[in-house]
Amino acid sequence: MRALVWLLGLVGLGVIVRIAWGVIPASGVFADLEPKLIDECRRVEIFPGVEDVTIDPDLNVAFISADDRRATNAGHPVPGGIYALKLDGSDGVSKVSPGMLEDFHPHGLSLWSNKEGQKRLFVVNHSIENGHRVEIFDVGFRGMLIHVDSVSFPEMTSPNDVLGVGPRSFYVTNDRAFDGGVLGAAEAYLTLPLSGLAYFDGSKGSVAAKGLSYANGVNISADGKTVYASAFLGRNIVVYDRDPETGALTERDSISVDTGPDNIEVAADGALWVAGHPKVFDFLKHVEDPAAVSPSQVIRIDPKTKHAENVLVDLNGAINASSVAAVTTDQLIVGAVFDAHVMVCPLQ
Repeated sequence: MRALVWLLGLVGLGVIVRIAWGVIPASGVFADLEPKLIDECRRVEIFPGVEDVTIDPDLNVAFISADDRRATNAGHPVPGGIYALKLDGSDGVSKVSPGMLEDFHPHGLSLWSNKEGQKRLFVVNHSIENGHRVEIFDVGFRGMLIHVDSVSFPEMTSPNDVLGVGPRSFYVTNDRAFDGGVLGAAEAYLTLPLSGLAYFDGSKGSVAAKGLSYANGVNISADGKTVYASAFLGRNIVVYDRDPETGALTERDSISVDTGPDNIEVAADGALWVAGHPKVFDFLKHVEDPAAVSPSQVIRIDPKTKHAENVLVDLNGAINASSVAAVTTDQLIVGAVFDAHVMVCPLQ
């Protein structure tokens, strides 16, 4: 009996140490931030839950994935959509996803194109009736989307973001191994590295990478040979070598960041633009209470030097819980998990 008590005590101590070692740093409770750039930004209304943004430089628009997650969580889901924001200074917004997609609850999105000019938009859809899927759209006239296909496969279990790498091939991040319950709580509070990436080669799926603490955003270098994935609770960006022929990923490096990284956008110069949640407990309060402020942070990372710099910081709720930062040469567009607007900010 005494041995059992000692064993239980050691297990309990181990859990406490793991929480202190993992959760406290991940929470950003000691983060010391000063507002930056936010006062120079303008607010553009879109639709609730502007979670992901990617830019089409040819059309000069930002494609925005929006879904009212609070309505869904309350048991009253409404269809989400993909919106196009003009980047010519007019701030014109139009819905470009087809209206026939009624069970459409988009999350991450990715724009793929080839040398022949073909463009496709890949979108994670948390369909209530059909489960998790990736919807594939052709990009048509003025950015209007034509639905091409819906894809699901067993290795895609909890998709968060998607990365299109071919006309029908893509990666997704699975952000957790367990959905709720004791195991789900243990995974989150012990910051266990149990999530990862899956790959669909156009006909079948497979596990591409493991070992991330809440895999979130994913993106790729211009040459297609390097994949970047964010680990929200690990507070790092994992760097993979990619075999373009097979899609296989081999971990090469890791970049530590002082925020809970969400989506990743890759700029024309190769820099990584990452929006994040610097104070996780504030974010969790915001999930439960829309009035609770969740700080927003945008960082720019040079992947060669691993140097990260703060570009935008908002501590007062101009935009809460930033989830994506997409850039042109002179503009920054910031989206968020729940807010119905994006912030458009000047870049020097």
